[in-house]
Amino acid sequence: MKRVVVTGMGAVTPIGIGIEDFWKGIRENRTGFDKITKFDTTGFKASLAAEIKDFDPKMFMDPKSAKRMELFCQYAVAAAKEALENSGLDMEKEDPYRIGCYVGSGIGSLQAMEREHKRLLERGASRINPLLVPLMISNMACGNVSIQFGLKGKSLNVVTACATGTHSIGEAYRSIQAGDADAIVAGGTEAAICPMGVGGFSALTALSSATDPKRCSIPFDKDRSGFIMGEGAGAVVLEELEHAKARGARILAEVVGYGCTSDAYHITSPAEDGEGAARAMGDAVKEADIAPEELTYINAHGTSTHHNDLFETRAIKKTFGEHAYHIRVNSTKSMVGHMLGAAGAVEFITCVKELEEGYIHPTVGFESAEEEMDLNYVPKTGIEETFDYALSNSFGFGGHNASILVKRYREEQ
Repeated sequence: MKRVVVTGMGAVTPIGIGIEDFWKGIRENRTGFDKITKFDTTGFKASLAAEIKDFDPKMFMDPKSAKRMELFCQYAVAAAKEALENSGLDMEKEDPYRIGCYVGSGIGSLQAMEREHKRLLERGASRINPLLVPLMISNMACGNVSIQFGLKGKSLNVVTACATGTHSIGEAYRSIQAGDADAIVAGGTEAAICPMGVGGFSALTALSSATDPKRCSIPFDKDRSGFIMGEGAGAVVLEELEHAKARGARILAEVVGYGCTSDAYHITSPAEDGEGAARAMGDAVKEADIAPEELTYINAHGTSTHHNDLFETRAIKKTFGEHAYHIRVNSTKSMVGHMLGAAGAVEFITCVKELEEGYIHPTVGFESAEEEMDLNYVPKTGIEETFDYALSNSFGFGGHNASILVKRYREEQ
């Protein structure tokens, strides 16, 4: 199996557009929570979200292309553009059929559905926008990224709800391992802060009804009451090691393990014993061929819902036993909210940056947890420490579990 490395990254997040600004936000414990401005929340149970401010699609693509994309696609193209530029990959020197694209979205465009449903009711079926379907469907993020940058290799849209970003990166890793591509742009994107998105998740009782931006998305805290919806995109360039070395690429990290399971339990709730999530984590560690004790950091799914945080804690204990108490566990969602299909990709990027800089960010807002949740959730302040491995977890409605293990790159191996 071929070795796979990370050579480029791009991000559009509620705390910063672009890797540099996003990482600065992480370092500053910046949070992106505020009152929703995209629509009137009167009558809605949830009024806070982590919106992206000041995003101008014309900075990342031509205006004509932007008009034919919904926001989730615009975010994806922006993140992919930065990742490709960051990687130094020159498509004119590459076989385009060896460069793939695995950029997923959990939902696609609810906004397009809202607009056109209103038009259907008010003006009739004949007035529906002819582009409704290609604007709405979730695979168009992957399609538009491929079109914009001439990526003609394997092109897949992974849709596993909130595990989409991690599965996209994990499946890209598998394809490169198997020799199906030299490089793949992989990640996730989402833009669902709209009446149907917020109303739907609220009706499911998944969203927090908190009104204090400082105490809303508080993963693992005893006062957690649901997640805060975020939006944005994360994209990485994964590349076969020898291909990257041959072109003199700067290698940011190495992907060394990937676990993927299903709870086969419930359409929204994780399995209460954490068995499926534990198996995914264990499989990733096993593939990396490391002792469990070598892993000292987990970027948790950590949504700030009662069930997820409790059951994920159980899963970590089931996987690592007593060593679980020596692992730092944090949640990036404490700063950016739950970016749904983009979450895993942005959290993967966070892991790579943390490995690069020897820094583990705190779970911002965390104060104290109930008795069973007794792991080190990195409260208050970040940890400055060199470490070699980071495990990133993502779990999605339907019982989808994904864990990906990334390693600080060492050339001599």
